Amino acid sequence: MANTPRPTPISLEIPAGLETIYANLARISHSPADIVMDFAHALPGENKAVIRARLLMSPLSAKLFFRALGENIARYEAAFGEIVVPGNTSLAEHLFRPHQPPEPPADKKE
Repeated sequence: MANTPRPTPISLEIPAGLETIYANLARISHSPADIVMDFAHALPGENKAVIRARLLMSPLSAKLFFRALGENIARYEAAFGEIVVPGNTSLAEHLFRPHQPPEPPADKKE
C-alpha cells in the first residue's frame, strides 16, 4: 500500500470589516459549469427580499460543501438534538407565511 500524501491544512484569515449576514432564504441555480447560491433575509409579511450574498462554486466544490454541511449538521444534532423540519407544508410556507398574531389566552376570549 503506497503512502498517500496528506493535504496541507489551509490557514484561513478573516479580513477586518468582513460583513456577516443572516439569511433565511436561499435561491439555488446552476449551469453545466457552476452552482450559484443567492442568500437573502425575508421579513414576515413582506413579498420582497434583497439578495445580500452570492456564492458561486464548481459542481464538485458544491458537492463537497453539501457533504461537509451534512456532516456538520449530524454533529450539531448529536450535541443538541434533532432539528425538526415542519411537516404537512413546505419549509418555505412555514418560514414565510404571513405574520399571525398570537392567540389571546383562553380566559380573554369572548
